[in-house]
Amino acid sequence: MAQIVETATDTIEKVDVDPVTLDLIENGLRNARYEMDEVLFRTALSPGIREQHDEFPLIADPDGKMVVGQFGLSIPDFLDGFDGTIEEGDVLLTSDPYSCGAAISHANDWLVVVPIFKDGRVVGWASMFGHMSDVGGKTPSSMPTDATTIYEEGVVIPPFKLYQKGVPNDDALRIILNQVRKPDWNRADLNGLVAACRTAARRVTEMCDRFGTGTYLSALDALLKRNYDAMKVLLSMVFEEGRTLSFTDYICDDGVGNGPYELKMSLTRTGDKVHIDFTGSSPQAIGPINYYINENLTRMFFGIYMITVADPQILWNDGFYPLVDVTIPDGSYWKPKFPAALSGRNHGIGRVFDLFGGLLGQTNPALLNAAGFSSSPHFMYSGHYSAGKRKGEWFQLYSIGFGGIPGRPLGDGPDGHSLWPSFVNIPCEYLESYYPLRIEKWETVADTGGAGLHRGGNGVDVAYVFEEPGTIAIHDDRWLTYPWGVNGGTPGARGTKWVERADGTRQVLPSKCHDVPVSPGDVLHFVTWGGGGWGDPLERDPELVALEVRRGLVTAKGAERYGVCVDDDGTVNTEATENLRDQMRADRPAELPVFDMGPPIEELLANCEAETGLPAPKRPVWV
Repeated sequence: MAQIVETATDTIEKVDVDPVTLDLIENGLRNARYEMDEVLFRTALSPGIREQHDEFPLIADPDGKMVVGQFGLSIPDFLDGFDGTIEEGDVLLTSDPYSCGAAISHANDWLVVVPIFKDGRVVGWASMFGHMSDVGGKTPSSMPTDATTIYEEGVVIPPFKLYQKGVPNDDALRIILNQVRKPDWNRADLNGLVAACRTAARRVTEMCDRFGTGTYLSALDALLKRNYDAMKVLLSMVFEEGRTLSFTDYICDDGVGNGPYELKMSLTRTGDKVHIDFTGSSPQAIGPINYYINENLTRMFFGIYMITVADPQILWNDGFYPLVDVTIPDGSYWKPKFPAALSGRNHGIGRVFDLFGGLLGQTNPALLNAAGFSSSPHFMYSGHYSAGKRKGEWFQLYSIGFGGIPGRPLGDGPDGHSLWPSFVNIPCEYLESYYPLRIEKWETVADTGGAGLHRGGNGVDVAYVFEEPGTIAIHDDRWLTYPWGVNGGTPGARGTKWVERADGTRQVLPSKCHDVPVSPGDVLHFVTWGGGGWGDPLERDPELVALEVRRGLVTAKGAERYGVCVDDDGTVNTEATENLRDQMRADRPAELPVFDMGPPIEELLANCEAETGLPAPKRPVWV
């Protein structure tokens, strides 16, 4: 348990904060959070952070409660796992999920925590973590798909003081950077994280100077209380007293032949509070897909989903936590026992939001989203230049792929987009300038979005042409199960990956693989999955369907899923469309399902190899 050393002896009196001052402080915090991002983006070197923005900032109150941030970590859990004093000028660092109560969830995430002191007392915390493109281990990018322990996944940094009273611990950092393949990237990214947190600390102390420390701290209490009050109302509106809701989704496999992993979540409201329970989920995976999520992060994700769906104008924070109880069974997929491997946990992070959607949608299907691109698929390419001025030089690429966003009550899901709203694509020009590859194709794949009144977003086909020998690695999912549709909408298409070899042969790749050799002229097709459709496809405007056929987003054959017949000139055949829709309505049930999950699991497993070209995984069991 951390021991915070404060020299202030006077007591700060809390005050009532007027609405204008509260608004100024709230927006000051919001701006400071965005400034943290910009400081990091302008100083980082790795493409994952610099270009794609794979980082998450946070500013907290003196108790570690987040008052503004992009979610994804828990300062109280970090402080519980830190054994030592914390003084002004200290900068704390860790990458060990097991030592910080899963404040972070795999060793690639380097977490920086900075106490914010004002006149001898802690007035808050600034924290930020970023995904390091490499932290050592047995394979480039440090995410071996066959890892069974965290020891195989690179250097694991216990919580320690990177700076003590402002003095850097250069020896410790030198030891850490000696374990990684791109120490210049790691050093620059880490310095950016520290600089971003110090920037936030300056902005907080400036607000204390401007408004007074008592007013600033009172404003934080008011923001947390406002979030508590808003969530209390939302819970009573959305969830029926005493009713238990349950929903189950899947991770297709764990990278070493086991799957699918059943992810179950239940929710019950009793009085003002809800209870989220993960009981019934599969056991921890043998492979590295485990998502070690702690109770506070579960609360955070739940609150973000609720606020985003119901009232997105609310600035989310940790104030509502007392309203949410959480149960996570030990030894389950969600709380694996040390030293389980964790590097492939990105699929579980995304699937949490599908689970929340499935739960909340049962109470009000009109507000329900379909399942979408609930993952962050990774593509890695590395090796040594074989000729020219750069001969022998190491290159290494880590990038995040995009796919189909689900159909929603308000409209279609975007094509080829990221699950995380702040993530952006690495430009083709950047990739081709800094890496020995060409982008032959980067386009949406027609018909991969599920059909519906509102179409699911299409997945994308990115074709990488390799110009140097090397190895590639892939982390993806939804190759076996389908992203489900809702309210009559159909599932989106599954993802697939294959290499067209320069010799003309074709190799289908599993969704999770590493150290796959490639040669100059080989082409990787990285095809991601689509989003599920929302609503009755037969209610979609035929003219809109025809327009999408002309735009290449839907094929003429795919238009028939909407009961629309499109002529060769791209226009609607009205008579044929009316006849087809009448026939489709007559052939289907009168009441459309709320959820269309696709074929049952046993059928998917039985047909797996014939449909995907890959062997079926084996069902996981508790041991």
